[in-house]
Amino acid sequence: MNDASREKQSRLIAVLREGIALVQMVFFKEMKARIDESRPDLAPQARGKIAGAITNELFGTINPDPVFIAFRREHQALIEQELLGLADNLPHLLPFLTDALRLQTLCDHQEGQTSDDTLLTADKLGILLSDRDTPLPSVFMTLVRELGARYQLIVPPAPHLPEDGEPVH
Repeated sequence: MNDASREKQSRLIAVLREGIALVQMVFFKEMKARIDESRPDLAPQARGKIAGAITNELFGTINPDPVFIAFRREHQALIEQELLGLADNLPHLLPFLTDALRLQTLCDHQEGQTSDDTLLTADKLGILLSDRDTPLPSVFMTLVRELGARYQLIVPPAPHLPEDGEPVH
């Protein structure tokens, strides 16, 4: 692979990772709202940390900070309970989670990392939609932009409409 191809691939992976991060943000928002509703007995800060721990667990990005490790250990039962109920509690996010987790694994593989265990865990939890095809990068980014706009996390790019007399390509 030449330098130009490597650079193009590197940019593609970076863009895909931004899309994956957007899916993570949406998932966090939904999970936080769910925890806020189902666990008002917990302090608001703890509810946010639990939503973050669930997000990290699902995407295989455990926070190595000792404070977060201790928090995760202390709330492991709730985290696991929420992960086990995810397919039933947030079914509208499953297509996006399926795509993001698969593309995260592909990006990791391209960068020489192995994250197949994240997909295996998601499959065991019933989160992966096995009959869903992995989207092409452009399709994934379009879906993610629409999702981000729906959750008011991004402003989608406005289409460029030709001015009067301007040629249409």
